[in-house]
Amino acid sequence: MRLSILFGVFGLLIGSFVNVLIYRLPISKNIVFPRSSCPHCGRVITWYENIPLLSYILLWGKCRSCHGPISIQYPIIELINGVAYCFLASNYVLQGELLPLVLRALIFSLLTAHIVIDLRHQLLPDGINFFLAIFFFILSILNEQWVMGLYGMALGVALPLLVTYLFYLVKGVVGLGGGDIKLFGALGLFLGPLGIIQNIFFSCLLGSIMGLALILVKALKREKPIPFGPFIITVAGFQIYFPEYFKRLLTLIF
Repeated sequence: MRLSILFGVFGLLIGSFVNVLIYRLPISKNIVFPRSSCPHCGRVITWYENIPLLSYILLWGKCRSCHGPISIQYPIIELINGVAYCFLASNYVLQGELLPLVLRALIFSLLTAHIVIDLRHQLLPDGINFFLAIFFFILSILNEQWVMGLYGMALGVALPLLVTYLFYLVKGVVGLGGGDIKLFGALGLFLGPLGIIQNIFFSCLLGSIMGLALILVKALKREKPIPFGPFIITVAGFQIYFPEYFKRLLTLIF
């Protein structure tokens, strides 16, 4: 329990960095320098004003200098990340699997950043996809499945490319962005060929259902695209973190 709590605190710290990625990557800003500053008055934020979750509470969600509002996104991302790390630690530390725990935790953080960035900017940054690929490949090596992982990566890139090309021939528009295809490739390193096919199928199904629902309630125009990354990641989340529940879903459907 103590280790889970400590790892949860570590998750809060990483969650703070996830917020940096969410803000800086879409505008191509260095993720290390300069130090974070208030978006309203520009004052550099001190270390004690940047303590995950706690600083937001003590500052009442406002800048200490100009009293401009601090986005609620920051504590929410930090809290989600901390809780997720605590949950993961309770499952993996007991088994003595420290490296897989750290990798899966960092992967969760990167996928969280991907979701928020894609929802806001319809962008899946290459830098995040690159590190996801590295972490997934290390996990596949630890699982002694790296050969199947390479096949999964190849299929994860080739199949979406083929679908995108056919969609372009029929509709005259590009169906998937480059970031989506790279994300499929990175996921394939861990999921393998069968897993990535399942992900492509269910993410397309989930995206179609959600898109149709938004159109029916008139929250989305038919011709307006919706970010696809969150659907890929939602399905991948079940495959990576809840594999038994995902297998049960497969048995119910097929």
